[in-house]
Amino acid sequence: MRTVTESAPTARVLRLREHALQCAQTLGSDGESQLAAARAWLRSGTEANYLLRRGLLAGEILRQLTPIIDADELLVGKFFGRPLTPAEQTELDDWQRLGEPATGKAYGQRAHMAIDYERVLRQGVAGVRAQIAAYRTALDLTRAGELAKDGFYQACLAALDGLVALAMKYADHAEELAARESDPARRAELYEIARVCRKVPESPAETFAEALQAIHFVTFCQCAGNQMLLFQLGRPDRYLLPYYRRDLAAGRLTLEQAQELIDCLGILLNEYTPRGLAVGWMVGGRDAAGGDITNELSYLFVQAVGHIRLAYPGVGICWTPETPPALLALACDLLARGYSHPAIFNDDVITRGLLRLGLSHRDACEYIHSTCVEITPIGISNVYVASPYYNLVQGLHDVLGIPPLHSDQPPAPLPEIASFAELLERYRQRVRAMIRDGVLSENRAMLSRAQSGGFPLLSCFVNDCLNSGTDIDHGGARVNWLESSFVGLANLIDALQAIRQLVFVEGTLTLAQLRAALLANFVGDEALRAQLARTPKYGNDDDRVDTLASEITAFLHAECARHHSYWGDAVVPGFFCWIMHERLGSVTGASADGRVAGFPFADGSGPAQGRERLGPTAAIRSVTKWDHTPMIGGIAVNLRFQPADNPRTLAASMQPLLETFLTLGGFEAQVNVVDAATLRAAQRHPEHYRDLVVRVAGYSDYFVSLSPEMQAEVMLRSEMEI
Repeated sequence: MRTVTESAPTARVLRLREHALQCAQTLGSDGESQLAAARAWLRSGTEANYLLRRGLLAGEILRQLTPIIDADELLVGKFFGRPLTPAEQTELDDWQRLGEPATGKAYGQRAHMAIDYERVLRQGVAGVRAQIAAYRTALDLTRAGELAKDGFYQACLAALDGLVALAMKYADHAEELAARESDPARRAELYEIARVCRKVPESPAETFAEALQAIHFVTFCQCAGNQMLLFQLGRPDRYLLPYYRRDLAAGRLTLEQAQELIDCLGILLNEYTPRGLAVGWMVGGRDAAGGDITNELSYLFVQAVGHIRLAYPGVGICWTPETPPALLALACDLLARGYSHPAIFNDDVITRGLLRLGLSHRDACEYIHSTCVEITPIGISNVYVASPYYNLVQGLHDVLGIPPLHSDQPPAPLPEIASFAELLERYRQRVRAMIRDGVLSENRAMLSRAQSGGFPLLSCFVNDCLNSGTDIDHGGARVNWLESSFVGLANLIDALQAIRQLVFVEGTLTLAQLRAALLANFVGDEALRAQLARTPKYGNDDDRVDTLASEITAFLHAECARHHSYWGDAVVPGFFCWIMHERLGSVTGASADGRVAGFPFADGSGPAQGRERLGPTAAIRSVTKWDHTPMIGGIAVNLRFQPADNPRTLAASMQPLLETFLTLGGFEAQVNVVDAATLRAAQRHPEHYRDLVVRVAGYSDYFVSLSPEMQAEVMLRSEMEI
């Protein structure tokens, strides 16, 4: 098996990377697509079928987009980003002021998923149209339900027509550019782009380059036509492998050319995905028969991290005990060099969790880290991830009568609590109410989508929408979970341990004294804060604390299992934070773990910042004492190491540590290798560090783009030595 494991990016990739760093990277500023949406919605106003209007909307947006092909690009499809004329801007402003508020409102999580890319490649749009035609032929339109299905199918066709129309516009534009191009090599590339765009995604792909263009273009059109982002590319080392091997055998492709195309694909994601989000792919893992599928393409899709060195793609390796050591070694080498990808996921743990939720083996082995670490099944998902976020620390504060920061409500009376067991029971009661209210809110969002939503273009590539004649927003997807994210686990555990020890075991502190200190943010009571800081902390292999983590996580899983989504599917827990550990921390008062008011919570399910006193081995032992299997909503464990003079030495030490974490049942691990001096220099001179990417909490972002509070949080994390 020949792979590129120590290659350098091509000159083309370096130029494209620089261009991506300079681009605006915001869909919100793309007035062209917003204006197209406004005009399309008004034009379809006489159509009685609301879902058909949604399909016409998606198709018309795509039909109106201006194609853009920049220098060096081999794969195409992104927003033009042209400024609107004054008249157009006035038109859009009037729509947003007068028209848009009167449209139906649909709420809730969107995207965070991977579509059925095998359908894109195997059938193409033409095949999907034929499938729809067969379904329509079988309908009995004298029956109300069948008539509704026909409206859905018409909506799908309208959206698909717009997708193909945009591909043809790209083909025309490429030919126009080729006709004016003086460089023969670039002219040939542009004519090839035109040929490919005329073929895919309308027809099935036959070559590796066609397949890459097809999956990217359909993904981009989902973003543009549906006016939403964060579609993941699934498992490209699986669905692209036949095209790669055929082209290689036929002499149509070299390994180096394949790597360059993959790099181009990854860079394109940076051109239209705003900062602070996450989009990418996964590799490795098992197939439905239980075999590890790591192959030569797995290495190329991981190596792209080292070539691109940007926030995207977010790459995940699905590790099994049979994963070739060379793949994990490549990952560790990239991480040791300071790149924040890939993240390492435990395939066996995640697959078992998906099987427990009722998925077939085939579906359970095909999942994606929907943006960061939240797990959604590929091609069958209408899962609402991080829906909602729960503030675990504020739940404890509610029991103690401590209101959120900046709240108008005064402190509530402190209840009489005679024992730690009673405190825990009151806390459970409060969290039960939080979860009940959160599920109700998300189900109302699902209902709003059933009434005022609809994504026919997306439904064409999500099972079982076409089979059932039902839009994804109307319950057509096979899986409709709610994935809840619980934030501040380590802070909660440390706070509970401090209260148990100081109040109920040693008796050196009363709850009233503690509450007064927390309300005052420890002003005038630094001695108490120091006392709280000295109590045992989660992340140091201390069963006194870690047992609490096991109890709390088991309780949260059991409580979620009591509820269902609007469509009757599971409510699934997780401990994914994104940036919410900073946002929720900013509105939460000082806590009994010694954290001051407003400071970010711990960044996932690992120890709170700076509290790993015994090194990485103790930390991973703590975080794997509780069962990660049910936490399909995502678990992020951040590890930060000091850079080494020889990255290979650090990589060699890092690999067995990660393998230990995974063997102990860890769900996901992510690594930062950066020293505090570099981060401080980036704060002083951000212009020199615009491509410094760090792991935040499940996703990666540019350090200089983070808020000052988030920068401080990243810098406070322990720098571990192996």
